[in-house]
Amino acid sequence: MSIRRFPCIQCPMGCALEVELDEAGTVVKVSGFTCKNGREYAINECTDPRRTVSSLVRCAGGHIPVPVRTKTSVPKRLIRPVLEQIRCTEAPKGTRLGDVLIHDVAGTGVDVVATRDDWNE
Repeated sequence: MSIRRFPCIQCPMGCALEVELDEAGTVVKVSGFTCKNGREYAINECTDPRRTVSSLVRCAGGHIPVPVRTKTSVPKRLIRPVLEQIRCTEAPKGTRLGDVLIHDVAGTGVDVVATRDDWNE
């Protein structure tokens, strides 16, 4: 058995979560949460941690990069391939907030979207 302790980030309370895992990595017990979101977060963090990725992409014909993010979270283990694909991407001139710049980034099934209009116009 192993025990993982970490703060919950699902709300401002920041509960001190404690997750007990068996030898196979299966969650046996979760404690320290005060809402069901905290319990779900604890289980997911120990079994399939995911993160939303934010970055910048170059803009065609401009000097000001366009900020982007993944539309939903991606598996934490795939953050590096996601960032590599974002790094190799160039936003077309005239990109608008919400435009999809990469479909299915790094095979995750998640799109990368612009979080601001292109300011290079």
